[in-house]
Amino acid sequence: MKVVPVIISGGAGSRLWPASRQSHPKPFLKVADGHSLIQHTVLRAASIPDVVELVTVTSREHLFLTTDDFDELESVIPPRTFLLEPEGRDTAAAVAAATIHAKATQGPDAILCIFPADHMIGNVPAFLSVMAKAIEHAKQGRIATLGINPTRPDTAFGYIEADGEKVVRFVEKPDIETAKAYVASKRFFWNAGIFCFRAQVMLDEMASHCPAVIEAVLASYEDGRVSHGEGFASIELSSEHFALAPRISLDHAVMEKTQNLAVVPCDMEWNDIGSWNAMAELVAPDESGNRIRGDVRMVDTTGSYISSGKRVIGTVGISDLVIVDSPDALLVASRDRVQDVKKLFESLKASGHEAHLLHSTVHRPWGTYTVLEEGERFKIKRIEVKPGRRLSLQMHYHRSEHWVVVSGSAKIVNGDEELFLATNQSTYIPCGHKHRLENPGKIDLVIIEVQSGDYLGEDDIVRFDDVYGRT
Repeated sequence: MKVVPVIISGGAGSRLWPASRQSHPKPFLKVADGHSLIQHTVLRAASIPDVVELVTVTSREHLFLTTDDFDELESVIPPRTFLLEPEGRDTAAAVAAATIHAKATQGPDAILCIFPADHMIGNVPAFLSVMAKAIEHAKQGRIATLGINPTRPDTAFGYIEADGEKVVRFVEKPDIETAKAYVASKRFFWNAGIFCFRAQVMLDEMASHCPAVIEAVLASYEDGRVSHGEGFASIELSSEHFALAPRISLDHAVMEKTQNLAVVPCDMEWNDIGSWNAMAELVAPDESGNRIRGDVRMVDTTGSYISSGKRVIGTVGISDLVIVDSPDALLVASRDRVQDVKKLFESLKASGHEAHLLHSTVHRPWGTYTVLEEGERFKIKRIEVKPGRRLSLQMHYHRSEHWVVVSGSAKIVNGDEELFLATNQSTYIPCGHKHRLENPGKIDLVIIEVQSGDYLGEDDIVRFDDVYGRT
């Protein structure tokens, strides 16, 4: 038996703003134990018996964030393949791509286990037991879906109505009175979005119920660009064909239509981390019901979730709030309104505010940069380059740059010169000069960059050569 776990990693995680941004979304958020949500998903997936390949469906923009997280867990990860979507077309297209790939590499009887990248499961032995049952269904030619026994009426989840193992129907997120009736009936489960099936079974179902999806994604896969990185392979799906796939969820495309579906009820301490209240549940409460991360000082404070970044947060006389601090944005919300954080995110996005897209520390394939200060005609950045990584060979039309090495060693192309700089050494790059920064050492390279010029936008970059395919 060949088992292929598939991790679906997409979306902005808008309800977890300001920690989650479009360029650094929810799967990469660290929880209290120091692991990210996607790392926890990988650890669970890799622990399933008979795994032969781990497939992750993500975007080119998030590929190197993902591989960096995976590299920290390299000793427990089977062979890795990344399917890179040129744009999000919802879960039906993502699952279609993974299924096509699994059949091509592991055969039509390969068993796929589909996992969202941003869930937490507290009881891993129970998870493995449930997955064993789901895999048995898949071996018999059925599609298995996990149904979470609800612990409370909740309007944030979709529901599955079941009669024994038979799925009666899928239900969208209900209102609170309907959710109460569902829970009281004992016939409904939360829809976890976790599925298990044989590759050929899903392809046949898609050919029957959503042929436009499978046709577009198959053409995109066959016309995709294959490349290999250190310890992984990636397939960049063709944008021309992928754009023709209807934007539809797997639930709507297949699960609501198939007669070949079985539900596996489960209790495994599942948490989809869909809001700040869900994130708060990962932190033990104090005697006043507060759940705290970071440096927080409280007076007469109860029932609140408070997360500080680098600054101390002080509270006096508050109750039932969510307070989340980050270097460039602060969220204060009532705990009974956390689902509406998405509205705040959408407002920022609609107005073009960068806070929906980027943190003050921006992740790039080669490392990170942090804007320390900016004003009229100047910007100061802290740039960190990982060992062995390098930026593109580039130039700017509107700005010059001054680089000072803070720690590590730098290999620099500056016009026609090639320089090696150590701590406290610097170089000046005039406007219009081709230049490149590289870390040839074994520790992180940190530099301070001072930009000056008439225009300092990130789009003033002309790339001539780039190992990350951004030219």
